[in-house]
Amino acid sequence: MKTMQLFKKKTTKLDNYSLKHGVGLITYDDPSSTITEQFNTIRTNIQFSSVDKKLKSILFTSSASSEGKSTISNNVGVSWAKQSEKVVLVDADLRRPTIHKTFNVSNRAGLSSYLLGNASFEDIIQPTMVHNLYVITSGPVPPNPSELLGSMRTQDLFTRLEDKFDLLILDAPPANSVTDSQILASKVDGVILVIPQGIAEKAGVAHAKQALETVHANILGAIMNRVTKQKSSGYYGGYYGGYYGGYYGTEGKDKK
Repeated sequence: MKTMQLFKKKTTKLDNYSLKHGVGLITYDDPSSTITEQFNTIRTNIQFSSVDKKLKSILFTSSASSEGKSTISNNVGVSWAKQSEKVVLVDADLRRPTIHKTFNVSNRAGLSSYLLGNASFEDIIQPTMVHNLYVITSGPVPPNPSELLGSMRTQDLFTRLEDKFDLLILDAPPANSVTDSQILASKVDGVILVIPQGIAEKAGVAHAKQALETVHANILGAIMNRVTKQKSSGYYGGYYGGYYGGYYGTEGKDKK
């Protein structure tokens, strides 16, 4: 597995700030920054990670909570939409949702509402301040998230979204916490694993990868975030001092 890195000062695990306020959208707030350029590079690498067919759906997950998968998936979504691609970003983390806070939209009707038959397809798709980027929030927390996500109604929804949009991005729960990501990973074209340097445990990452492979998920690669400049200076020559780090593809002999 090869790697490309994103950078930030070394930190401890995130607290619940993102649950209350959403995640930062640097690709929207500062589109000319070197950090945004890193996200653009990751987007390009993901686009070219599947040579056989165009990716229509991608899932982002991590091994544990508070490891940056929402920040990565949301910013990649913004970057993708800026290419004049019509993108829909779905908050598939029905237990700890953040997308409604990040984009300041209503969460009264969302993914859970549609899966329970309480909202229509049109009701749950909301535009954002980013041109070409739409979101589907999580909706009210249901009593049975895993069962809902594993239903045929979920697959039908994804099929409709892939027909309507150029790309479907799922912000999914951590793979080791609940079975939701495994269930969803089998329904999409590719999966990206987010791994924070100095935070994610090696055994946890290995377990998450194994769990995804058990359901025959197509793991496109990994993104290492919160990389310290000291440990990454050999890769970028110390030039980038930004926020997040890199994409690691899984093609050829690197697929391990």
